[in-house]
Amino acid sequence: MKEVGGYIQKQVAYLSGGRGEDSSVIITLPECSAFSDIPEEALAKVFTYLTLIPRTRQPGVKFIVILDRRLDTWASIKTALARIAASFPGNLHLVLVLRPTSFFHRTVTDIGFRFSQEDFMLKMPVVMLSSVTDLLRYIDENQLTSEFGGTLDYCHSDWIVLRTAIESFAVTVKDIAQMLQGFGSELAETELPDEGKAIEYLLESHTDKYKKLKDAIRSVSKEGRHLLLSLETSGKEDDSQWDVKMDWETVQRLLAQLRDMESAFDGFFEKHHLKLHQYLQLLRYEQSFQEMELCLEHLMSQERELSVSVDSLVQTEQALKRMDCLESNAQDVMARAQIIILHGHQLSAGHHYAMALIMQRCNELRHYCDTLNAALKTKHTSLLQTHQLLLCLEQALTWCDDGAYMLANQLVDKFQSKEGAQAALKEIERFLDGAPSILSSGPDVLTIEYEAVITAQLQAQIGETFVKHGAVQQMIQNRQASLRKLADKHVRPVQLVAPRPENPPRAKSPLFSPKHGDGLKFTFDISLPGKRASRKSPNTRKIEVMHDYQESRSCVSYSLEGEDSPDLLKRHVMRELIETERIYVEELLSVLLGYRAEMDNPALSGLLPPILRSKRDILFGNMPEIYNFHSRVFLQDLEGCLEAPEGVGACFLQRKESFQMYESYCQNKPRSEALWRQFSDCAFFQECQKKLEHKLALDSYLLKPVQRLTKYQLLLKELLKYSSDCEGTSELQGALTAMLDLLKSVNDSMHQIAITGYEGDICELGRVLMQGSFSVWISHKKGPTRMKELTRFKPMQRHLFLYERALLLCKRREEHGDGCDKTPSYSFKNCLKMTAVGITENVKGDVKKFEIWYSGREEVYVVQAPTVEVKMAWLNELRRILTNQQKLLRDEAYHGQMGGHMQLSPSLSESKQQRASVSSEDTESGRSSPDPQPHSPKHQHNRRSWPGAPHSVDICEGLEEWSGGQDAFHPSDTEDEVLVSLSPGRYRVLADCLQNGPDSIPIKCGDVIQLQCEDNRGRWFVKNLSRRQEGFMAAASLQQILADYSRGHNSRLADPGTRKARKLSSP
Repeated sequence: MKEVGGYIQKQVAYLSGGRGEDSSVIITLPECSAFSDIPEEALAKVFTYLTLIPRTRQPGVKFIVILDRRLDTWASIKTALARIAASFPGNLHLVLVLRPTSFFHRTVTDIGFRFSQEDFMLKMPVVMLSSVTDLLRYIDENQLTSEFGGTLDYCHSDWIVLRTAIESFAVTVKDIAQMLQGFGSELAETELPDEGKAIEYLLESHTDKYKKLKDAIRSVSKEGRHLLLSLETSGKEDDSQWDVKMDWETVQRLLAQLRDMESAFDGFFEKHHLKLHQYLQLLRYEQSFQEMELCLEHLMSQERELSVSVDSLVQTEQALKRMDCLESNAQDVMARAQIIILHGHQLSAGHHYAMALIMQRCNELRHYCDTLNAALKTKHTSLLQTHQLLLCLEQALTWCDDGAYMLANQLVDKFQSKEGAQAALKEIERFLDGAPSILSSGPDVLTIEYEAVITAQLQAQIGETFVKHGAVQQMIQNRQASLRKLADKHVRPVQLVAPRPENPPRAKSPLFSPKHGDGLKFTFDISLPGKRASRKSPNTRKIEVMHDYQESRSCVSYSLEGEDSPDLLKRHVMRELIETERIYVEELLSVLLGYRAEMDNPALSGLLPPILRSKRDILFGNMPEIYNFHSRVFLQDLEGCLEAPEGVGACFLQRKESFQMYESYCQNKPRSEALWRQFSDCAFFQECQKKLEHKLALDSYLLKPVQRLTKYQLLLKELLKYSSDCEGTSELQGALTAMLDLLKSVNDSMHQIAITGYEGDICELGRVLMQGSFSVWISHKKGPTRMKELTRFKPMQRHLFLYERALLLCKRREEHGDGCDKTPSYSFKNCLKMTAVGITENVKGDVKKFEIWYSGREEVYVVQAPTVEVKMAWLNELRRILTNQQKLLRDEAYHGQMGGHMQLSPSLSESKQQRASVSSEDTESGRSSPDPQPHSPKHQHNRRSWPGAPHSVDICEGLEEWSGGQDAFHPSDTEDEVLVSLSPGRYRVLADCLQNGPDSIPIKCGDVIQLQCEDNRGRWFVKNLSRRQEGFMAAASLQQILADYSRGHNSRLADPGTRKARKLSSP
């Protein structure tokens, strides 16, 4: 409109909206004096513009041109017709010319048209009309405007305004679409910064742009609705205006496009805004975690620096003060850590995209707090025990000093009388009655009681204290003996020869002095607690005491000839293992006899709900099997290792398969717990608990097997700790690995039973090897890829289960239940057979990513592990599975070429196929036979080719890619029965096959069939060319009816490309 607007306003030509025959559009060229002055290029643009409007609405429409030249001349008419023929771009159906009305010009026009008619008619059909009346013969009057005697209402200025508004609205909608696309690309390509302020600025800027775009969309929508209302008003006034209806539909379509764009844009921005907001939350949470981690590490370093090796009361009290201060600071920090953990749980409850990372941080903080708290409690307890021991030793030393002082201050002249001797004896007895209790226990008992805090220095102080006590005790006994003799007989007073003492009483505690003299020397041994006297380990502490009776002084020499050896500690752990095993067996027996067996007791039948009696196998699981194994087998094995702990590792390894029964018990545990919660208030259980005198309810004892399973690996770690470079260390390490693998297997199986939606038998996939949550991007070789940037921005969260024969992709659902009863569930999404799987170990841009591709990269799964360690663990397991598959397939190909007439039994083939490992058992079918007998239908049913063979040959690319493919197989030269490796093509059938399903077809011997493709269920789409039928058939059935022909012939119909069919050796 902008380019031709001037000529349109001058009304050089216009669209009145009228229609001729066959709905031809009428274009009117009214009387215009300046028509000849219009340039050819401008006239062509005017015609193009006027014809483009109807052609856009109705492709292939015809046009009728009315050329009004009633006031013009023949020359002008001729020129106009020539310019119309040269410039008109549409399908010109008819040109109606109103010739001049004056007599002269009409005559000239008639003559000129008669001579030039053939020239014009060759280019376009032209009709020369004498008057408006003649025009009505070609066009109805209701399709003509008033200037031609018609009734069609047309206003040229209104038409220009309407066209300008519609075109302006269309351009605005297009601009809005481009703006939305540009803003969406900007959002998708935005790199996320690592600073919180930058994220906040990004959120604000994106929100402002979003609001501005929303305002623009609302404004354009308002404009479109106003325009639509105007068109609806015009349409109601005149229903015959076809152009108005078409314009209404155009505006309506543009408004619908605008609403769709707005809706898609709102959804995209909402996801983007949520992503940025969650990223900001994660950034702040990570910052809080790092700050708290530094605080906790600083506290743990302070805790490690705080020594508990103290030798005096003063040091102990100072250490306790520092410990109190450290514990106070730790409590404040751990309280803040709990707030951060709570915040992390709130983020996870809000379905944060980094839920796994946040929960990992929460667990790390909880582990830090638990470790710090346990270490502080341990050291505080140790310091308190040390303080108590030192306080007791000080009291004992003070008592010894007081005893020596008492003996030194007893005057000899007062002993000479019987009363004086008795009084002295009573004083000594009173003093002995006040002796500290520590002195009556002895050093051995004291060492055992404070074994956890005993150091070499404390042991020396204990020895010194008891040596001093022994010396004072001996002196007191000597004094008592002398006093008793004096008290029993009358002694004549004796005049003392020594001069009268003029000095004050001697200072307190003159008994011990640095001076050493010759005296009586004696030794005695103290055996360490828990040790047996043996020739191999004479680890005793020997204390030597020398007394100088002349000066009442003594000296103690302390020597340590041995310490606790690893052998002794290993025996301690071994005893604990056996004792706890006995207790465990007794507890299982009490549950089985006191609860399970009582369910058959008629006396208690009234207290037991009938439904519970039928479900006792659910409540107790396979606990009887566990009890029989431990009581009859494993406990005896452990007791046989009491004196030879090095054999306990072999004991665990020997019974490794028996421990698999715990997997069944743990898988049944959720059902058992649900049943217990339903009937926990039952009077039967309360009565049984009362009889057994159990403090805890039945559910605590039902948890014992799970707790025992985790206890084994802890005890094995302790044994391994004290068994370095000893006999049986490798077996211990193997036993520990086996128990850890069992715990992992139990954990994986507990997740496996929560899978929902898998239609097949999950047991056919083999044993679950690994499971875990990952971020997954999926791409397909075929099909549209919508919102590519958005898909890359937000991956799918999938929980992967790796089996021996397949990889399951599941989606973790909301946990069901309340509190501790919450259990996750996994919705099945996809199953990848390992025979068609390949891996790419490294993905550019992220060390935690790797690729899993399927069916020759038809589907590619980019998997992001939470850590590099998790990625490497999965890659190692995947490599192991794929390598075993390749080795098995190569072995099968080799046996297919070199096997001659050798055949393996069907059961062996099935076993090899199920476990993906080559068996070496010898069977009767393994012997060579010149004329092999046909197998029974059962055996023929078991004969299968290796799964995934057709598409697993050439999908290994590069050193870092692995696939589950096989090597190329070659035809066997033997005449043994072989299985045809199925591939698309034509085959001749040599055995009948009945219809075995609604979508299958029957096949007769001699029919020619064509294999099309194989579906995901292992069935082939087959066309029976002989009977003109088509349907699905199982691969095993096809191999049976085609394998018979492969004895001496090739079942594949001969053609240059398929003359030699690939055949697998008969397994």
